[in-house]
Amino acid sequence: MRVPVVRHGTRRRRALVRRLLWTGGETLVTVGVVLLLFVVHQVWWTNREAREGAEREVRALEREWDDSGAERDAEPAPSPTAMEPTAMEPTAIEPRTTDPSASPERPAGADSPRSGSPRPDWSRAYAILTIPRLDLRVPVAEGTSKGGVLNKGYAGHYTGTQQPGQAGNFALAGHRNTHGEPFRYINRLRPKDTIEVETRSAVYTYAVDATLPQTSAGDGGVIRPVPRSAVRPAHGYTDPGYYLTLTTCTPEYTSKYRLVVWGKLISMRPR
Repeated sequence: MRVPVVRHGTRRRRALVRRLLWTGGETLVTVGVVLLLFVVHQVWWTNREAREGAEREVRALEREWDDSGAERDAEPAPSPTAMEPTAMEPTAIEPRTTDPSASPERPAGADSPRSGSPRPDWSRAYAILTIPRLDLRVPVAEGTSKGGVLNKGYAGHYTGTQQPGQAGNFALAGHRNTHGEPFRYINRLRPKDTIEVETRSAVYTYAVDATLPQTSAGDGGVIRPVPRSAVRPAHGYTDPGYYLTLTTCTPEYTSKYRLVVWGKLISMRPR
């Protein structure tokens, strides 16, 4: 009867294999935990952080505007002989032409008293976007950079497009997922749903008019003064008007395409 002989080299190889398997298993578990923590951070923590920051900014804007309004009310009224005609834009909208020489950082008419919008503070949020159907109320800031605007849970104004209440296209972008995801459910908006844009001096009400469910990320036609898709030309407009454009990524959790919602200005009232 032969007794099997286990060589030391065989034992060492088996021990090495066990150690490699154990180390590999630990590595996989560690990577899985890290990925899980990353997903939790992106999906839950960034949403919480951005939403809280956006809510604070909305409250700060409201306090600032209320305080400035109270200061105006406290000022003595001028005598009848000294009064001048008001510069407030009437509710009936009159088309205005856009100055082609306006710089992209300062859209044409942004500083005009007839625009109904005061000169924005370009370093912070300057308006509030409210969508009743979505129970959404978020700040609007200049630009569409992720770090400076969108990742804060704000709606970002496309530099070079018009300001609220101006003839042309007031175009905004917002995250659909993570970082507050303010535009996650804009696909649920239906024609005639109202969208309000509130500035220091006025509240502009737009009515949803049309939706482009999907277009390319580079479709710049959707934010032109007369918005019309350059990729899907059947979607958009041919006549000048007072437009609002909301854009976000689609499908969810990707940035491959863009979802677009258009609205038209239907009213303006002083704040």
